[in-house]
Amino acid sequence: MKIKIGFIGAGNMGSAIMKGISKSAVDAELYAFDPDNKKVENLSEYSVKYCAGEAELVAECKYVFLAVKPQIIEGVLEAVAPSVTSDTVIISIAAGISDEFIAEKTRPDAKVILVMPNTPLLIGEGASALSHNEKVTDEEFETVLNIFKICGKAAVISKDKMKEIIALNGSSPAFIYLFAKGFIDYADSVGIDKNAATELFTQSLIGSAKMITDSGYSIDELIKMVSSPGGTTLAGLDRLYEGNLTEVVKNCCESCTKRAYELSK
Repeated sequence: MKIKIGFIGAGNMGSAIMKGISKSAVDAELYAFDPDNKKVENLSEYSVKYCAGEAELVAECKYVFLAVKPQIIEGVLEAVAPSVTSDTVIISIAAGISDEFIAEKTRPDAKVILVMPNTPLLIGEGASALSHNEKVTDEEFETVLNIFKICGKAAVISKDKMKEIIALNGSSPAFIYLFAKGFIDYADSVGIDKNAATELFTQSLIGSAKMITDSGYSIDELIKMVSSPGGTTLAGLDRLYEGNLTEVVKNCCESCTKRAYELSK
């Protein structure tokens, strides 16, 4: 029997998840509602069915994704609350929103799964962190976990760390892009072709990530492997150490987490 999965919000992240499900072996019927119905129409090739409103979608589907911004989620929850049953599984990808808040706005025994995905999910290379409350069954959680595994990598974490994880996977692509921009801008400043610089640096990112995950060496050992005594790498590393790069990254993550708590409900 097909499972019915609905999405409130058909923006980049919601659309990416729907596309991933449609290309997978998950036996599902997909439904979506978005105030901009053209976004749902654009998903017709993935057999996504349009719903006229949030409440209609929730009444139709067992699994309901809240793919909306944290700033508007309260109004969405109030709109769907009458349609939420003890069998509905609510999956929120809104940063900072707690399962307690969702239950408060819908029903006390609401089944809630919290997810922090990231934008590489758009190309099937996402990194998603998931947690759930005690009302969700193992089977229900496994269904949702498998959906995110289809779209990349997924890890289960404690729900009291869902705000802290944002800096690590949810926001980190932007930090990595800024880091990459510095290297590519440098290449341009010394007259290196931008396309060649981009290709070489991005492959270096991919290769370095693979070394972290696959080589068996620690990060400190990997740094040492690249750093010949008196060589070019150490000359560059010295400047990064002078700038206290790891402390800057820590401060960046702490600011990200602080903002998550400010947005939390």
